[in-house]
Amino acid sequence: MARPRRQGDPNHWPVPCSRCGEHHPIAVNWPDGGACGYCYQEAKRTRGTCVCGHDGILPGRIDGQPACRRCSGVKLNIDCKTCSTEDELYRGSRCWSCELAVLVDHLLINPDTDVMAAELAPVAAALKAMKRSNSGVTWIRQRHVTAFLKDLAVAPSITHEKLDELPGADRTRNYVRGLLVEHGALPRRDELAVRYDQWATIALERVSSNHHRDVVRRYIRWNLQRRMNQMEFVPHGTFLRSKQTVTVAIEFLNWLHAHGITVEELRQEHLDAWLADGPSTRRFVDRFIPWAIKAKLVDPELMIPRHRRGTSPKLHKFEQDAVVERVVHTDELSVRDRAAAILVIVFGQHIEHVVRLTWNDVTVTDDVVTIRLGKTEFALPSPLDEPMRQLAAAPGNDLTAAHTNSSWVFRGYSPGQHIHGASLRQRLKVVFSTRAARLGTLHELTKLGPVPVIADALGYHPSTIERHAIGSASTYAEYIAAARDQRRTS
Repeated sequence: MARPRRQGDPNHWPVPCSRCGEHHPIAVNWPDGGACGYCYQEAKRTRGTCVCGHDGILPGRIDGQPACRRCSGVKLNIDCKTCSTEDELYRGSRCWSCELAVLVDHLLINPDTDVMAAELAPVAAALKAMKRSNSGVTWIRQRHVTAFLKDLAVAPSITHEKLDELPGADRTRNYVRGLLVEHGALPRRDELAVRYDQWATIALERVSSNHHRDVVRRYIRWNLQRRMNQMEFVPHGTFLRSKQTVTVAIEFLNWLHAHGITVEELRQEHLDAWLADGPSTRRFVDRFIPWAIKAKLVDPELMIPRHRRGTSPKLHKFEQDAVVERVVHTDELSVRDRAAAILVIVFGQHIEHVVRLTWNDVTVTDDVVTIRLGKTEFALPSPLDEPMRQLAAAPGNDLTAAHTNSSWVFRGYSPGQHIHGASLRQRLKVVFSTRAARLGTLHELTKLGPVPVIADALGYHPSTIERHAIGSASTYAEYIAAARDQRRTS
């Protein structure tokens, strides 16, 4: 990637570059004039077909058009001594791609046996085949990456557990793990579920008493982790909410212990005192108390104010229409973000479900684009289909080894992973709130059909759609009553 250009300074460099016309230090003098360092780098990376028919690097200029070395008279070493192709050279007359191959073999071959582990071979091949080799060299030459790959090469086995034991930063470990999973060296696992298990083990150490620690351990294992194990995947929202739930429960039990109270001795006045003397987040203990009642640990008559549903803001119909216009007919969002926005604002999809969409759920033909949501396939009418067509033609993030076999529609930057829901939500925020848009869309859709049909079609639980149906029906009932009153007074 070319370096960002600094502002030219005609006082220091009065002679401008013959190519860009800006005042920077002249790096080389060629037949068409002096070229600054920026244009010199660009020339080494300019590919195409010269008028003479030569296909390769075109560093020269003839009448303003790129030309090969022979036609332009430019003297430049771009011949790789290893692969004999024309390319930008890294060092030792070796191109970036060949340099990357040398580095990969050097780091992933076990120096004791002079053999690369069979599990690492697909990863090595994918790294060597990267379209953007310079990015691979830059990444792999970082000290922490080099050290981690060397340790991996001599590991007695390639497993998730062994990877967890290797020294190094978690960011490097997780990226390498993603490469190993993406290229079949390791089985895919739910990383959020694993992270939660690891977090919970550490969180238990914060509980003041052994008795309450056992209560929290039971709550985690038989309530939170049991639910996670029943999920196909753990959504990021569930991961964060479960951490918050346990954190509040631990704070509550530690408060009881500090006051000489066990959870079995809990009374309503204790609960009220704790809620009144702290931040509003203490109300999230309403997730722990029902479990404690069900487990027969506390008085079943305990009461705590629950979170009121239906209080979140939602986009009204005219606001939804305006958002659709901005998403479809402006360039405020990237193609990827526009495709995601349409799924939220038109079909009421949750961001966590949008990011997990795969190309197995999408069919793109010359005539129509269809998307399977829940149990139903929906055809995207024009122009709503255009962002998905563009995304299918250029999925993105395909210049490295991170997504060689990925089927995610919304690819992330980590190997084999989809884009992070929070990241997508933040980018869409410049146009609309995804939560308000989703709630507004569901509110409107419940006016169009039966609850079970809409729930099945969009992949929602019937009770969720039923709540929206009750809300939309009450709004409609208010409209009918107002219209009736108006007729009576007229």
